[in-house]
Order: sequence, then structure tokens, then C-alpha cells
Amino acid sequence: MAGPVRTDQPHWQGNQPVAFGGAGLELCCSGVVHVSMRSLHSSKSALAASFVAFSLAAVCLSVAPRPAAAQVASAELASADSSAPEPSEALGSADIVRALRKGGYVVYFRHTSTDMSQNDSAMKGYEDCGNQRLLNAKGRDEARTIGRRVAALKLPTGEVLASPMCRTLETARLMFGSVKPQNDLREGTSGDYPGLKKMLAAPVAFGGNRWIVGHGIPFRAVAGAPHLAEGEAAVMLPEGTRWRVVARVLPDEWAGLK
Repeated sequence: MAGPVRTDQPHWQGNQPVAFGGAGLELCCSGVVHVSMRSLHSSKSALAASFVAFSLAAVCLSVAPRPAAAQVASAELASADSSAPEPSEALGSADIVRALRKGGYVVYFRHTSTDMSQNDSAMKGYEDCGNQRLLNAKGRDEARTIGRRVAALKLPTGEVLASPMCRTLETARLMFGSVKPQNDLREGTSGDYPGLKKMLAAPVAFGGNRWIVGHGIPFRAVAGAPHLAEGEAAVMLPEGTRWRVVARVLPDEWAGLK
């Protein structure tokens, strides 16, 4: 005598499945086995049973939810409320140097000082430097000075990424020489910047750091206040699905790091 229909497995009407419980989608393979065994008893041949099981497997593959691991990247990369280091986790000057020499960190800079009489309203593309806000003489000097200090402290660079805007690329080149433009540092949707969050959270191998030159508004949108000053850096420990800000360094504070 047939028992009640279970909601965690597919049930049938003729040769068609008519319902799946939520758990049934997660345990679709169990459903395949269940129906295969049922078909062995009710079908005229083992060949028919195999066909039914194969058909159900195809249905499962098309409708089953994505594995939880595949959902983590987007679901758990939430924006943070504050980019100020927690007092219990904040690194002192000597600790910052030791940590960066060891590697495994993300250092996010806002571009250095710019000419505030300029703006980006008429720009026709990222390469249109003539219609963007650009670094001023102070900003260029700040970038060169920071770059020389990073080299003098023997801090491993690893990868260097920058927004494709002219002021960010120039900052990065004056600091590090070569740089890889990343549109995700500038482009977002409805005030969110998922590409930036991935760059802040993605683990970095020991022996290198990820140096990023971007903008103040995108960083504040995903990492929280306080707003970065021009040329200020946030030193961050990436943890895969989040990050921790462990220090903030103003442009003139690099000279005091030893």
C-alpha cells in the first residue's frame, strides 16, 4: 500500500513529476534514486527505468539551486559601517611596516591631491584627461614621496591596481611605476561597488600586497566612514568574504613609518 507523498522528494502523476519540496531541490540526487527504484517496479523494463532516471537528472540539473559556496561571493560581501580601525586591532607605526613586509594585505589609496577647480562633467571617456580633475603639483609630489618611502621600507608590491581615471592612474604610476587599470574601482550600481568589494576581500598571498589607487566615494560606499582624504591609505586585512581595516595612513605619515 502506497504511503503518503513526501514533500522532500518528487512525486509523480503518470510519467511526469508534479511537485518538488524545497528540500527536494537540494536533495535532487536522492529524488533520482527514489524515482529510479519506483520505475524498476512499475515500468515494463529496466531500460524504461533508466530513461526516467536520466530525464529526472536533467530536470534537477536545470532547476536545482546553485551550491552554497557559489552564492557566498555575492551574498556575504556586505558593505561595512566604518573604515576606522577597531582600537583592539589597530596597528601602530612599527606594526604596519612589519605587517606589510610579511605581506597578505590590501592597501587602498585615494588618489593624491587634485586641482579642485577642475571636474569630470565634460569627459568623453577615461582617456580624456583634458576634461577630468587632475593631480596638482602637490599631488604629484605626494605620490612620488610615498612611492620612494614604500621602496625604502622594502614593502613588497605584488599587484598594483587603479581606477582608469587619469588622476588615479597617474598617482599609481608615480608611486609604483606600472599599474593595471580596473574599471570596477570606479563603476558601480545604485551606490554599490561589488567589484571593489571583491578586490578588498580577496585573499592575498604572503610575500606580496595588493596596492589599489581609487576614489573616496566608492570606498566610503562599501567600507564606511570616515571619508578618505586625498592621498590617504587604508591598510586592510582581506578575509575572503569581508575585510578588516587595521590602519589608516595620511600622505605625510609615511615618512614616520620605520
